[in-house]
Formats: sequence, structure tokens, C-alpha cells
Amino acid sequence: MQARQQNTPDKLKEYTLKGNEEISPGVHLISFDRDVDFTPGQVVKIGIEIKTPPRIYSICSGNHENEIKILFNIKDDGFLTPKLAAYIPGDKILVSKPYGSFLGSKAPAWCIATGTGVAPFYSMFQSGLFENKKLIHGVSYLNQFYFEDELDWALGKNYVRCCSRESSCDVYPGRVTAYLAEQSHFPNQKYYICGKAIMVVEIRDLLIEKGVPFENIVAEIYF
Repeated sequence: MQARQQNTPDKLKEYTLKGNEEISPGVHLISFDRDVDFTPGQVVKIGIEIKTPPRIYSICSGNHENEIKILFNIKDDGFLTPKLAAYIPGDKILVSKPYGSFLGSKAPAWCIATGTGVAPFYSMFQSGLFENKKLIHGVSYLNQFYFEDELDWALGKNYVRCCSRESSCDVYPGRVTAYLAEQSHFPNQKYYICGKAIMVVEIRDLLIEKGVPFENIVAEIYF
């Protein structure tokens, strides 16, 4: 999941790729050894050569795991992701220290994501920060519910899947915005949103219309 953040660190360190799994068509989960601490929700810069600007991705693993994992989908017109998807264990990548302000906590919250925007929430989940949380994940196709079995087993009714182009039992037939528009009760708590800019703006405006205070909305935009 490629994120957009400001005040980013510039120094990159070389790491050896430990794993590269295609978990869905065109979607990869890579891993490398963790030698720094991070707060779930933070991001890192990743590059493959010094002369090319790195890209920013949310961490998709727990903060007690031995490896840091990154979830991304291949951008056909992109420079980095097609090359990174072809990397194998043993190849070298360049990574910054974790940073960012989209931080998980133990407080109750709704976590709203589309596509690979679920990555920071999965990091929070794997770090033990998902008690009293509701995860709403929107995708186009059923095979894009990454980590579905694990999340469904652990969260039950607090795991809401929305699919706009395919249908299945226990899956809301439509976009995340349609699901939220149908809801009548929005608790007085934080609402985390992670997705593309147009989705974030649309959901933010919808939440405000539903009476959610602006200061209760925390957003992470990826592109």
C-alpha cells in the first residue's frame, strides 16, 4: 500500500529481501528483517536504486514480529512495483526508518479501508490494538479481501466486507460509501480512513454529514 506523508526521512538503508508472496493476482507481500521499532500505522520509504526516488508504503505487520512486511499492488505504469514484484529472496532493497502520524491505539475506533489500504489496520491488528475496533474493508472483487480468514475469525461481526463487483454471503453488495450511508448510529470515537484521495474525501464528508466531528476523523491517503 503506497501512502503519502510529509516530513519524510531521507536516509535509506540496505536490507535483504526475505520473502515475496503474490497473495492475490497482482498483489504482493514482501518481507525483510526488522531491526527498528515502529508504531502500527507508520510507513517506510522503499527503493531499489539510489538514483531513483523511493516510494512510501504502510507497514503491514505487527510491531513484535521479527520481519517487516509490505503489501502492494503492481502499477502497470509505475517504475518500482513491477520491478519489486519480480524480486526474489536474497535481492537487496533500500528502506527508510519508519515514520508517520497515522498511529494505532487501544481506543475504540472504526477503521475504514479500500484495497491495499487495509495494510496499516492489519499492522494494528497484528500488534494487539484491535480490541473494540470495527474494520470496514471495500474492494472490487472477492479475492481482494486480504487476510480475510484471519480477520473474520478474530473480529466476527466487527469485520465488514463490502464488494462492488462480485457477491457472496456475508459480504455487503456495494461500495463502502453505500454501506456507511445506510448506517444510523456512529459512536463518538475515532474514525480512521485509508485509501485513495477521492475515497478519503468522500467518506470524510459522509461521516461529517452523519454527525461525526471533524476532529474524530484521521485519514491516510495513498496513490
